[in-house]
Amino acid sequence: MTSDPFRIEPVLAFLEGLQDDICTGLEALDGSERFREDAWTRAAGGGGRSRVLRGGGVFEQAGVNFSHVMGPGLPASATAHRPELAGRSFQAAGVSLVIHPLNPYAPTSHANVRVFVAEKEGEPPIWWFGGGFDLTPYYGFDEDCVHWHRTAEAACRPFGAEVYPAHKKWCDEYFFLKHRNEPRGIGGLFFDDLNEGGFAHCFGYMQSVGEHYLQAYGPIVERRRDIPYGERERQFQLYRRGRYVEFNLVYDRGTLFGLQSGGRTESILMSLPPLVRWEYNWSPEPDTPEAILYERYLKPRDWLNEEPKS
Repeated sequence: MTSDPFRIEPVLAFLEGLQDDICTGLEALDGSERFREDAWTRAAGGGGRSRVLRGGGVFEQAGVNFSHVMGPGLPASATAHRPELAGRSFQAAGVSLVIHPLNPYAPTSHANVRVFVAEKEGEPPIWWFGGGFDLTPYYGFDEDCVHWHRTAEAACRPFGAEVYPAHKKWCDEYFFLKHRNEPRGIGGLFFDDLNEGGFAHCFGYMQSVGEHYLQAYGPIVERRRDIPYGERERQFQLYRRGRYVEFNLVYDRGTLFGLQSGGRTESILMSLPPLVRWEYNWSPEPDTPEAILYERYLKPRDWLNEEPKS
């Protein structure tokens, strides 16, 4: 739309501010450690700010990255489903974060908001927004799931009643380990290739998703951070983190794009947990909290309309 042209400058300003705000909020939740920043540049163009908190009172590892990269051509991961982008220069910018708490009762969380623009002289730019957030509990609590999804719905509400159910379904389908036939967690929101409705509309939705992340995650961490746990719960947490690693290395579109576009490997792989374990052919004992995770929580549910029981 000529009256609503794409402009990357306000998007970059928002993303850098979002990284600042989320880091400040997570530091307040942790209460003992702070993020260390690692600024980097990319030889082919662009760079970013990687921020990592390790060994905190609440978070075993938390990474919050901002990046803005560019180049003369898009990698295969971006053009595989958009062949019209071949031969165009690109810019990609986003904030991506993964939070791994120490307490097994506090869930891992992930969020990402991003923008892509592909340009060719003499032609209008092709641009789109993407992102979302999802939750990966190790021990399930209905109250947490309901709060997470109600906050996700609140982020979508100003943009149409159809947005939450569509992007909730997309999240359930995207964060699914086909080789395990199980979802990564309880879902949330996922969207990509968003450009309908003009720049202001799409940018506004991306902003809303980013700004609702801490509203969704913070209260859950506060409820679960001090629950007593033992070696059994810790070992199950480390085992389930293996699923997180498998998804990120096999399926995650952002990981593939970063590696194929020559991104900074340390920043791309900061999503992986510091400790993880695998065990051959393991399954939980019946009627245990670990079994309930598989039976009740690792299945798509209409959490929005569940009663928020503790």
